[in-house]
Order: sequence, then structure tokens, then C-alpha cells
Amino acid sequence: MKVTQHYHAKIYVTLRPSVLDPAGTAVQSGLSHMGYNNVEHVRIGKYIELNISAQSQQAAETQLDIMCDRLLANTVIENYRFELTALTETVATGA
Repeated sequence: MKVTQHYHAKIYVTLRPSVLDPAGTAVQSGLSHMGYNNVEHVRIGKYIELNISAQSQQAAETQLDIMCDRLLANTVIENYRFELTALTETVATGA
């Protein structure tokens, strides 16, 4: 019998520090025009949440690394990190 654990992942994708961020610059400019002159170094990123099932936390982390590397982040210009939380429900399957 195999036990499958369910996990909840929070994925944060950000531009590498060496990459210019025109969207961040535009937001900073907009905030300045609104009177928020105390805001500096705005950077824009992506936040993704998903649930994943895997045999272990290590297997889930490996799958998340592959997903981020192949689809969720452009690793040429972006960094990513994720937080993985086990959900309480487990499912036992035959075999």
C-alpha cells in the first residue's frame, strides 16, 4: 500500500537583482505621483499557490523545482523559492 500525502505550495517568483524592472519603476513613479515619496526600489514579481500530491515531502519539493524551472519561472531572469506545507489528509492506495 502506498500512502500519498497532499501538500500546499506557495511559490514566489522574483526578478534577479541584476535585471531591470520597468513595471516596478512605473509603480514607484505612480506612488510618487500619489504623494508616497518615501517608497524606493519597487520590484514586481509573481505569487502562485497550488496543491500537490506526492509520496514524500522530498518528492513534492523535487517536482516543484522541476515545475518552477520548466514553466513557472524564467530562470534566466527570475529567481524562485517556495514554501511547502503538508495538509492533514493522506490517501492510501493499493499496490
